[in-house]
Amino acid sequence: MRATVTIVGRPNVGKSTLFNRLVGKRIAIVDSRAGVTRDRREGLVHYGDLNFNLVDTAGLEESKPATLERRMRDQTETAIHDADLVLVVIDGRTGLTPMDRHYNDLVRSSGKNALLVVNKAEAWAGEDTRLEAYSLGIDDPVALSAEHGDGVAAGNSLADRRQIGHDPV
Repeated sequence: MRATVTIVGRPNVGKSTLFNRLVGKRIAIVDSRAGVTRDRREGLVHYGDLNFNLVDTAGLEESKPATLERRMRDQTETAIHDADLVLVVIDGRTGLTPMDRHYNDLVRSSGKNALLVVNKAEAWAGEDTRLEAYSLGIDDPVALSAEHGDGVAAGNSLADRRQIGHDPV
């Protein structure tokens, strides 16, 4: 049985871009407007010597019961529950926000294995945020650029995180 990896984070941190990069094709819609991803997207990833199911989620926002936003939140929480590993994605250009801390707390309270991903970290753009992210207490944050592919290729620090599990190709 393949492991399941779920991508979570606040709106517009690059979750869908990372999903598309790892799946190897444009399945998820990517837009500069927040809230474009409304439901879970799933894909199969062949990443170096790893194979796993990847789940893209909508950004969680506070929401009232019986709303679309609440159903989106419920889908994200279900995806976290079903995951073997959760990638908590933050935006390296903006620094940590209260919403990033909220996601971190949600994932940590779930008891799931987690990896903190600092996206939009082309060259050294996200280094300050990566260092700040140690305060969240999730292992060693990985800096990458999902859009440009920096730090995403199999064999780099993201691929070396063996929490995903091996499933030879």
